[in-house]
Amino acid sequence: MNAATEYPTGETTAESTEARDNLGYAILHLIAGYGVRTIFGIPGTHNLEFYRHLDRLGIHAVTARHEQGAGYAADAWGKRSRLPGVVIATSGPGLLNVLSAAGTAYCESRPMIVLAPGAPLGSEKAELGNLHETKDQIQAAGGVFDVAHRVTSAKEALDAVHDAFARFSLTRPRPIYIEVPLNLLEAKVDASFAMEAPREITPVPMPAAEQLSEVADLLARAKRPLIIAGGGSIDAGEQLQSVAERLSSPVFSTLNGKGVLPESHPLSLGAELRLEASLDYVRDADVLLVLGSKLGVAERRGRGIEANGKVIRVDILDSQRDRNLRSDYALIGDTPAILAAIDCELKQREIQSEPQNSDAMRKRFAAEAAEFDPISDALSARIVSALPHGVMVSGDSSQIFFNGVGSRLQLEEPCAFMYMATYCTLGYALPAAIGAKIADPRRPSVAIVGDGALMFSVQELQTATEQGLDITVICVDNGGYGEIRQNEIDRKIVPVAVNLSQPNWPLVAEAFGGKGFAVKSEDQLEQTIRDAIAAPGVTLVHVPVNLFGAAQPLAVSNSRK
Repeated sequence: MNAATEYPTGETTAESTEARDNLGYAILHLIAGYGVRTIFGIPGTHNLEFYRHLDRLGIHAVTARHEQGAGYAADAWGKRSRLPGVVIATSGPGLLNVLSAAGTAYCESRPMIVLAPGAPLGSEKAELGNLHETKDQIQAAGGVFDVAHRVTSAKEALDAVHDAFARFSLTRPRPIYIEVPLNLLEAKVDASFAMEAPREITPVPMPAAEQLSEVADLLARAKRPLIIAGGGSIDAGEQLQSVAERLSSPVFSTLNGKGVLPESHPLSLGAELRLEASLDYVRDADVLLVLGSKLGVAERRGRGIEANGKVIRVDILDSQRDRNLRSDYALIGDTPAILAAIDCELKQREIQSEPQNSDAMRKRFAAEAAEFDPISDALSARIVSALPHGVMVSGDSSQIFFNGVGSRLQLEEPCAFMYMATYCTLGYALPAAIGAKIADPRRPSVAIVGDGALMFSVQELQTATEQGLDITVICVDNGGYGEIRQNEIDRKIVPVAVNLSQPNWPLVAEAFGGKGFAVKSEDQLEQTIRDAIAAPGVTLVHVPVNLFGAAQPLAVSNSRK
């Protein structure tokens, strides 16, 4: 039974909450004005003057079981909703618990706002032993967030909110921390502040017409053009498809851009930059068009990236023009607008590209992926075959996900693949599935995650049941930290501290108010997954990899004897 229904919360209800026009209200009123109507977090003694106003403002509060889970859920909610995810943390441990999620949003260039109270004005670094006292909270945040702002007035607080939303539109979106001193948070504000309205955001300037014309000339003359679409192109799907079709250019996506060109499209090469064969095609293109991507090292598995042909970089930041790969031409601005302008230019030119065999490319990629990790590749193919159309999939830095699902899963739209290719954290998949489902309740939401990774955030199963969500977790159990086990073996280390004892996974799901399913033979896999997804509420499918030909060590305790 859900704990919230078993234990009453007291006589005070939302209807009897006293309304106060303090700074907490003004900040949240403004955030709601920008379109955000869901927040994630955990209430604490110091942040209650944020929570006081949520019902009054029509903002839905999602209470996670750990602030890290709140941050990951907000990250995925933001990706799916195309709005910044907002987290309300309390001071000290609450903020520090959310830092890993902020690190994820920073590395993956996703918009997030974290609100937290801080020491009262005049009490900074006093070391009086106050509740949640932290040596230097703002400095800790500053090492992780793109911007960490401790405000000193109501005007400064609201300006910080305006600035955050402007940054999300005008530059590379990354997490923003706004710290409100406790005495300022609770203070009454003037009516003008309490009713502050959003500001109009000026569009990003376009590159010069001469630059666009020169780039269009180059693309029109290309014999073997190739496009890489990154996370910065997710709003440019229509324009990307038009340009790709006009040039007959194959398209890779990064994992953050996965689905921006429907992956069933004949020109789509999927999100396969981790493969040597893919990087061969990148090197051999005579014109390479890179859209909104840093071409991250982690996604390429540390492999070098080279281009023998001309390189065109399109990005919202000038600092990205030579990131990881030099550019011959850089168009700085809004990717959808720039692509639309290029497409208009191309309509007026004769296209000289030669036919390229995308089918042959895809077959070569599939062979390399299968050779790299045969078990994860084959198992992922079977798991993916059981998923429904329109599914949103979230994953962790687990072998099953980055060695298999990323390649085998075909998506027809962007922002349905919740992952973090650079930060590569554990514990992300389950809260991300929650955030995605809350953002888009019509779509199925499935987390595919390893057993070791799932234990980082397993408590969020209770969040999912409390929210009344229909989500499915597919737990692929390789007996612990399988990737690190393999790393140890490759380094000639006898596996140590990586073989983990396992709970009864179906019973774990039931303990949190869900329903557990166990795959007990290889031939049960697909139907068990379909049954779990079709069942209402929170479901968990336990998939032992040793049923599928994998050598899995006995699960043992790592405690000292």
